[in-house]
Amino acid sequence: MNVDRNLRTRTSRLLLALPVVAVALSLAACSAPVERPSSDKVADGIQQIFEDGGLGDSFTEAQITCIADMLVDSDVSDQDLANIADGKDVQTSAEAAKLVEEEMTVAAQECLTAE
Repeated sequence: MNVDRNLRTRTSRLLLALPVVAVALSLAACSAPVERPSSDKVADGIQQIFEDGGLGDSFTEAQITCIADMLVDSDVSDQDLANIADGKDVQTSAEAAKLVEEEMTVAAQECLTAE
C-alpha cells in the first residue's frame, strides 16, 4: 500500500509542475529580444500614429521617411522602435518616452527644414 501512495504523490507532483513549466516557457518566449525594425517599417508606423492623431496630411512621405531614418539611427531602444513601427505610441518607460519625444522633435525640425 505504501508503494501505491508514493506513486500517486510523484504523479501528482509531476502534474502540478506542468503548469509552472508552461508559464516559464511562455514568459521566456515573450522576452525574446526584439530586432531593430527597418526605417521603412518605422515610417509606416509614424504615418499611422500621425493619422490616428489627426496629423496625417501634415508631413510629406519624404519628411516621414527622414524622421524614421533619424529615429532608427538614434538611441531609441529596439522595443520602442518596434512599438512605433506597429503604429503604437507606447514606450517602455518614462525615460524612453522622454527620449522618443526629444528625438522626434529634433528629427521633425530637421526634416521639415531640409526640404
